[in-house]
Amino acid sequence: MSIDPPASLTAIEISGEPYDVGVRLGRFGAGVVNEYLTATQAWAGIVAHCNDPRVVQMRELVQERFPRYWLEIKGLADGLDLPLEKVFAWNCRGDIRALAPDGCTTVQVPGTRRIIAHNEDGDPGFRGYCALARISSSGGTPFTAFVYPGSLPGHTFAETDAGLVQTVNNIRALETENGFPRMVLTRAVLDCQNLDEAVALLQTSNRAGAFHVTLAAAGDPRLLSVEFAAEACSVQDIKTPSAHANHLIHEETARIRQTVTGSSASRQRRGNTLVRNWGETDNPLDILRDKAGPGLPIQRDDPDDPDHENTLATVVFFIEGEKIDWTVYDKADACARFYVRDGLISAA
Repeated sequence: MSIDPPASLTAIEISGEPYDVGVRLGRFGAGVVNEYLTATQAWAGIVAHCNDPRVVQMRELVQERFPRYWLEIKGLADGLDLPLEKVFAWNCRGDIRALAPDGCTTVQVPGTRRIIAHNEDGDPGFRGYCALARISSSGGTPFTAFVYPGSLPGHTFAETDAGLVQTVNNIRALETENGFPRMVLTRAVLDCQNLDEAVALLQTSNRAGAFHVTLAAAGDPRLLSVEFAAEACSVQDIKTPSAHANHLIHEETARIRQTVTGSSASRQRRGNTLVRNWGETDNPLDILRDKAGPGLPIQRDDPDDPDHENTLATVVFFIEGEKIDWTVYDKADACARFYVRDGLISAA
């Protein structure tokens, strides 16, 4: 790759009509997408299906029910200078193939001060090319989210101006159906005004693929773990410190056929062990940066990672009363990169 990545995670601010927001996101990621992503096997394996009947149907469903997000994707494609059909398929990657290149581990701690801590694990080729984006798309709720080049916002970690917090984990479900792409549904969550609206959206929508979502909101004592797939949507109110990697673990959904990679199984076991004895003075970063225990580590920085994923960022949200404070780290051995308070991003 001939382009040089920034030394650290960058912050960007985008506002405007949905199409224009998409164009600016596309231009932001165009270099690495065109010089790196489009040459990967992952891209080739997904875009080969861009005109499959089921993908065409997903395009039609999104245009009909979520025209704002369709315009964001259309603008994204134009900003990338790539065919719309291929960019849309890439944003349906987990609905097309169970082995889509996305990972992540989440720590969930309930209480008066709720904690959501999350490792964003993705393609190591994107290190230095992602951003913490403040986005205001006309007709929707402004939000701040971690964004990947070439992808619609909403499938990583985010906070909205409505006080909603969302983190997302990849699930490799083997059974998919006709329905809305999972990344479009989690983008739609960012326009919801409260937890009940977000849960209703995920429960009542026809779902093509599968995700795990952790949700919390300012002024709401609940901390929700949501597993959704084509066949079912399970919602649990977390009552004890918990961890979640990249496979379905709720009683209602664990029966669904899925691929559980060695990394996901190891991270889930180790996470369960570490949260079991959680205390008030414990630091969630100690869990997310853990490299001990048997099997593959929670903190992922091995260039030979078997799932071809590394930890690109770590976030810790604290939700207490009406207040949400969060901190973003882009390197495991470094201090915080960004603090986010009241929607304002400040560099550490």
